[in-house]
Amino acid sequence: MLRTILTIIFIIICIALVVLVLMQEGKSAGLGAISGAAETYWGKNKGRSMEATLVRVTKILAVAFMLLAVVLNIDKF
Repeated sequence: MLRTILTIIFIIICIALVVLVLMQEGKSAGLGAISGAAETYWGKNKGRSMEATLVRVTKILAVAFMLLAVVLNIDKF
């Protein structure tokens, strides 16, 4: 029963990670990076922006994904 619940949570986290990664802006290099550096320099509320929130939630879900992957496969070692 617990394994089924953990598997469902794992699938939800997988879908949420895919959606969050697709929602984030690309980090392009090249001539656009010049204006991008100015944006980060002048952006005082960069930590409170939507992009920063997406990055933070993605990191949390990635850690949860890895932990659940280990827990769900612990009996196969």
